[in-house]
Amino acid sequence: MKLTKLFAAGATALASAAVLAACGNNNSSSSANKKTLNWEESAEIPTMDLSKAIDATSFNQLNNVMEGLYRLGKNSKVENGVASKTQVSKDGKTWTFTLRNSKWSDGTPVTAKDFVYSWRRTVDPKTASQYSYLFEGIHNADKITAGKAAVNTLGVKAEGNNKLVVSLDKRIPYFKLLMGFPLFFPQQEKAVEKYGSKYGTASKYMVYNGPFKQTGWTGSNLSWNLKKNNNYWDKNAVKLDTIHYSVQKTPSTAYNLYQSNKIDAVALDAQQTKNLKHQNGFTLRPGSSTFYLQYNQKNKNLQNANLRRAISLSINRKALTNALGGANKPASSLTSTGLTKVEGQDFADKTKDTDYSQYNPAKAKKLFAQALKELGTKSVSFTILSDDTDAGQKTTETLQSQIEETLKGAKVSVQNLPFKTRLSRSTAGNFDIVVTGWGADFADPISFDDLFTSKNAQNNGKWANSEYDKLIAASKAATNDESRFNDLVKAEKILLKDQGITPLYYQTTAWLVRPSVKGIVYNAAGANYNFKGAYVSGN
Repeated sequence: MKLTKLFAAGATALASAAVLAACGNNNSSSSANKKTLNWEESAEIPTMDLSKAIDATSFNQLNNVMEGLYRLGKNSKVENGVASKTQVSKDGKTWTFTLRNSKWSDGTPVTAKDFVYSWRRTVDPKTASQYSYLFEGIHNADKITAGKAAVNTLGVKAEGNNKLVVSLDKRIPYFKLLMGFPLFFPQQEKAVEKYGSKYGTASKYMVYNGPFKQTGWTGSNLSWNLKKNNNYWDKNAVKLDTIHYSVQKTPSTAYNLYQSNKIDAVALDAQQTKNLKHQNGFTLRPGSSTFYLQYNQKNKNLQNANLRRAISLSINRKALTNALGGANKPASSLTSTGLTKVEGQDFADKTKDTDYSQYNPAKAKKLFAQALKELGTKSVSFTILSDDTDAGQKTTETLQSQIEETLKGAKVSVQNLPFKTRLSRSTAGNFDIVVTGWGADFADPISFDDLFTSKNAQNNGKWANSEYDKLIAASKAATNDESRFNDLVKAEKILLKDQGITPLYYQTTAWLVRPSVKGIVYNAAGANYNFKGAYVSGN
């Protein structure tokens, strides 16, 4: 996701978007029509252009209106999507996909050429995709993104309309999971060329090949619909006619809409979580995501590692998670808990930082004094940027209070902006410190650790460490999991020791969803929501 998908306080690549739950006290649907679902989203959609998307809101939309070679089912089980058959060479480097007869929403066939076009468009430097690094390992992808090879040399080719052949430079352990991520879905060249710069900026500037097609999104509005796509190859498995989305940024307003049967699900804030945790339908959704502070290395003061460490040590993460509600847990690593186990141990436990990612006011004050001395100043000031959601505002308010209370001489300002605007500011490097989050695109720690290599486009703060880069590169070249995970552990420990980023919490969201709402597939990693088989049962 995930970015990233961003949730709650940050909305991400990975990392932001809404998350689900299970049942409420009121068994009636918000619509008399059992073919309609009314759903809450926490943030506006930044883009529907899969080559340019970097956040969970966009990817969750794309996951339901588009379809790739595979679709991820329950527990991230890989299921055939556009691909009806897969053959893999013995060395794991050549994948041949046989495509089923499927159509775009305009009635034209989806072909192997649509995948070739889409992948080439994403890795083309002219597109400036921040996610093109996920193509690493596909033949020539790195050279193409670096501008050192032609786009048409990418290791993907169409053999006729229904056969796609992918050539890898090396075996990729998580390749199947990647193929279920929206970044690798097809795009119709005719539509991209027809709409030009407008492509993906509104519902009408798109064509779709997934279970639904999007309508009513203008590019900036806070409500839209997903309508059943009657040209979808497996339309008989799609039970809903309409999913009506509305963006809800205030928990009290959203809960009132839920209570009055206007929406079928609601994300809960801290107080609601406490009050409703025993109600039928209360469900916690882990996000395989970590929220953290990212520092802009263009800011001279924030280049100082001791200042970053002092900031981290001044944060009471337990108090922060209590303010946010749900079941968020204080974070001491970049990689989220529960994502991957290595020799029976959670990878996050192997990398956790016990020196600086904890609350220690005395140590924070000592390091702050040392930082001021190194910087030759008696005070520092900076602004913390986050979303304009309830959780985003609570986060910045809490951080501002905690840092200023502990670090006398630190002047902290806060700025909360609409998610789309905040995301744009982050991408442009227009911030001092930003509260952001990352949700894993697939269940492997490289999905987190790859972010902070010096040349990664998602590394908005531009933190850099040559040893870190070498370890990440070594992990990708490793021929066995033991060596690969050892390199990743060493790399993440370097990041945390330097406080290149400051972990805040591992995200889990509390929701209520009506008992009549069934069949939704939720996955913590990757695109979170799959509504293909969702339905609303009778009373």
